[in-house]
Amino acid sequence: MTLHKFLAGSASVLAFMAGASGAWAQEAAAGAEGDEIIVTGFRASQAASIDVKRNSDVIADVVSAEDIGKFPDKNVAEALQRVPGIVVNREFGEGERVSLRGTAPNLTKTLLNGHSVATADWFILDQVASTRSFNYLTLPAEIVGRLEVYKSPQADVEEGGVGGTINVLTRNPLDLDPMSISASVQGVYSDLSGKFDPQVSGLFSWKNADETFGILVGGIYQKRQTRRDGLEIFGYRSFAVGGGQNALVPTLIGSTMFKQERERYGGNIGVQFRPSDELEINVTGLYSRFGADNFNQNYIAWGEQALAGGGTITNAIVENGVAVAGNIASRNGGTEGFGVVYDAIDRKAVAETFSADVDLNYHPSDMLDIHFKAGWTKASGDTSNENFMEFAGPGAFSYDLRSGVPEVSFVNPDPLNPAGVRPDFARMQSVTNDDEEKYVYLDLEHDVAWGPLEAIKVGLKYTDHDREAERFATNGGVFTPGLRCNGVACTSADFATGGGMPKDFLDNISAPGTLDDYWRVDPSKLRAIFGSQSDAITTRFLVPGNTYSINEKTYGGYAMAKFKGEGWRGNVGLRVVKTDQTSEGFIIGGANPEFTNPFGGFTPTRAERSYTDVLPSANLAVDLSDQVVLRFAAGKTVTRPDFVDITPGVDLNGTLLTGRGGDPDLNPYRANQYDLSIEWYPDRETIVALAAFYKDIQSYIVNTTSTEILPSVFVPGSQPAGCVPAAGSNPNLFDCPYQINRRSNGPGGRNQGFEIQISRPIWGGFGATANYTFSDAKASNGDPIPGNSKHTLNLTGYYEDDLLSARLSYNYRSKFFIDIDRAAPLNQKALASLDASFSVNVTENIALTADAVNLTNEKIEQYSGTTDKPRAIYDNGRQFYVGARMKF
Repeated sequence: MTLHKFLAGSASVLAFMAGASGAWAQEAAAGAEGDEIIVTGFRASQAASIDVKRNSDVIADVVSAEDIGKFPDKNVAEALQRVPGIVVNREFGEGERVSLRGTAPNLTKTLLNGHSVATADWFILDQVASTRSFNYLTLPAEIVGRLEVYKSPQADVEEGGVGGTINVLTRNPLDLDPMSISASVQGVYSDLSGKFDPQVSGLFSWKNADETFGILVGGIYQKRQTRRDGLEIFGYRSFAVGGGQNALVPTLIGSTMFKQERERYGGNIGVQFRPSDELEINVTGLYSRFGADNFNQNYIAWGEQALAGGGTITNAIVENGVAVAGNIASRNGGTEGFGVVYDAIDRKAVAETFSADVDLNYHPSDMLDIHFKAGWTKASGDTSNENFMEFAGPGAFSYDLRSGVPEVSFVNPDPLNPAGVRPDFARMQSVTNDDEEKYVYLDLEHDVAWGPLEAIKVGLKYTDHDREAERFATNGGVFTPGLRCNGVACTSADFATGGGMPKDFLDNISAPGTLDDYWRVDPSKLRAIFGSQSDAITTRFLVPGNTYSINEKTYGGYAMAKFKGEGWRGNVGLRVVKTDQTSEGFIIGGANPEFTNPFGGFTPTRAERSYTDVLPSANLAVDLSDQVVLRFAAGKTVTRPDFVDITPGVDLNGTLLTGRGGDPDLNPYRANQYDLSIEWYPDRETIVALAAFYKDIQSYIVNTTSTEILPSVFVPGSQPAGCVPAAGSNPNLFDCPYQINRRSNGPGGRNQGFEIQISRPIWGGFGATANYTFSDAKASNGDPIPGNSKHTLNLTGYYEDDLLSARLSYNYRSKFFIDIDRAAPLNQKALASLDASFSVNVTENIALTADAVNLTNEKIEQYSGTTDKPRAIYDNGRQFYVGARMKF
């Protein structure tokens, strides 16, 4: 769609809005004439957000505390998904990261009260990945006062967001009533787990009569027992399927159940001291802990290993180069080798976030403002223990993918009988990931009043950022033969519960032939057996490929001129930042290895580099009338590479012979961007806004996959195809052909699109908000862009009066590319969600509440490149909340 057609179509929307709801418009006009209309609740928060956007110098959107508090949103990511251009992915049933304007989550910068906030993850694969993408599960919505979403760059806003910047503002006591107490008590029911759990939050704020001193304390406790049912295909590999043809055969097809106990608690404190009109001091602190212990089990048809080990595939049906159905047997008719594998993984995991700072504002004269901020933020994401148990054995099965839902039927073994498989691989490991930053900012703003030049603002910053990761593990396959249960070798039955899967397992996503029942592992037995083993086989060694440290020191500053004239305002600025980067880790081999473990020799390595970014920006807002604002913006933005991408090591998956490696010399993502927005404010509670954006991304970081021969440990006879004994005395060490995905600087690309948003009361207590975003992102070399959905839509209808408040919110994002996974593309189909919120004001201070998330029980579907190659289907179920809110 061309820009002039887009603007022409928008004129029709404006005309419609101008003519709609005549009765309400008359009411608004009466208010303008002096009969003030008091607006409270959700409408008041919408009006406040609209007012902030109306007066902003940049292209931005705002969500107020009332918006967050009354959505069924339990973290900030869930609240942000209502903002135009923002999407989330609920892979585990709750939004964790946000994507802005069609960019990947790691290109969105998150600030807390204007500064960077440390981040870490709860899930072990994300802990190993070490991205810069902030995980909002550690930031409950209850502690937030306002969210500011900057879509155009401005010189005095921290760099780092090619997609955009989100500033999370906590509440201040001097902005609230002299004595404010609020609380929320809820119970949450998750329909898949069948559990009912508590959710409690509270806030106390006090200030003295002179409003010179105030203190605020907030706290939350949330617990939720979750379950996710899934069907997974781990990838595809080419095999001969008969008739002289080769086809892609699914490597592993599994039926999986993931269970987790989520326990989140934390709090924030704010101390505000304003002894005079010239001086204000704020001291803030935040702590959040997200407990995330989880247990995953997956019964898997192992076609790849069956065929690579001399097995057969018969009656194959090939469509578009994929063997979508067939019969697979391991060697000797399914009686030897491997054709089935069963994984049971018990993890103890947690993510924590700390933040503390001092913020000083000094106004020595009418012309000068001085702002100083210093602070510290730290986050840790740890899997302190993972008990990984794998059972395997020969097998024969049929499979069918033609319905889009994996169907597997075993001839042997019987999935309900533990005797059909034997303990084959066991591992204990731990992963720690620490993120820490210390920072100092100094800003000065001086009013000028020289023609249209209103003020000059300058600032300096210094940050010292450390990211450290460590991984320790036992010696994998060597561990298994030594497992002892009551003094003898363990059998599969020693781990079993004695029953099958829940009766409703996979009900929402299965087909008639789907494997939906098999024997279960008891996690308590797994823990007890692993805990009773001798030190000789439970001793863990350092895994060098996942052990590294990154230090980044940044030195920067900016200068910005603010302009204002009759009916217009804006700013022009330049931000300059130098980054000193040090990467430390291990490389495999080397002439003189300084570190050895059962996988061979490793050599420590250290790489240093520096680079400087010069980031100009300009923003202009023109009042075309009292109701219409036209905005232009242009600037240069930068996002540094993910931490794991600038490590010197390589992370290996010995089961699939895939891996991921980094490059300390990677350049950042850099982009030039241009924005245009026109906004109509017919009254204080209505907005119709149209925005177009273009991002000329000069340097994408892309995936490059190649075959590398690297060492790995297996019990002789169980090694994957292509592995050969390595030189040396270790009989368990093999050299294997790994498909290694290394990050590299590729050509640039562009991301262009537009947004439409409308928010308006309609009649009586009814109103609606809606927004749509179109984002077309392409890399110059044709690679797909992670996180880009071409179409996103948010619709909210609400009703509110003195007694009732009700909202129904629909969110949609079209299909998108996630990333390269196991040396192949991973994509996701369109995702939708319908959420609801309802409350009744029992008294002026107490309201009863009911919320629901994912009312229509939508599922997540993933595929590899094309829908001919399905990868996963997940069902997270629905969540229902009931409780009460109190405010005094």
